Amino acid sequence: MKKIPILLTWILFSVLAVMVAACSPRVGTVAPAPTIPSPKSSSPADTFADPFAYCAAVGRVDAPDARYSGPQVPDRIINGFKKAAGLEASTEPMDMFRTTTIWRCMEGKVYACNFGANLPCDSKANTDRTPSQAMADYCTANPNSDVIPTSVTGHDTIYSWHCAKDSPQVLEQIGQVDAAGYPAQIWYPIEPGP
Repeated sequence: MKKIPILLTWILFSVLAVMVAACSPRVGTVAPAPTIPSPKSSSPADTFADPFAYCAAVGRVDAPDARYSGPQVPDRIINGFKKAAGLEASTEPMDMFRTTTIWRCMEGKVYACNFGANLPCDSKANTDRTPSQAMADYCTANPNSDVIPTSVTGHDTIYSWHCAKDSPQVLEQIGQVDAAGYPAQIWYPIEPGP
């Protein structure tokens, strides 16, 4: 009779020893360090109704994506754009600004642009110094023209062009490019005011 309790005790100790060994760190191995999320990181499931919190989280994006759940163009962005562009006295209705203004995130901040007078808000800056066929055609038809109009060069170019005889040539650089590749002179950083 004594053999059964001794056998059960031995089996119990064996099982416990295996369980303890499985839970213990192995010799020569290092447990991975815990992962601490960066304050700017966001998971795809995170959504933001505030554009400033959204941009702080995503860093850079050319247009709000599914992580942004607020109004398409919030009044805070329109009012911030008007202030940044010196248009605070504008009598243009808010609805007009709402339909002609877009925004994006760059370096964790909100930037806005208003299409206004043929401004290429939704286009990256054209930094190409190679003339287009339309420019060549213009210079063939208008040799020695002092300027090639933006209707020919495109509104997104950062250069002014002219015709040297019948060949298009860059006159000078007239625009800058921001960190995301857009024309810097038409995109304004928006402060997170009221």
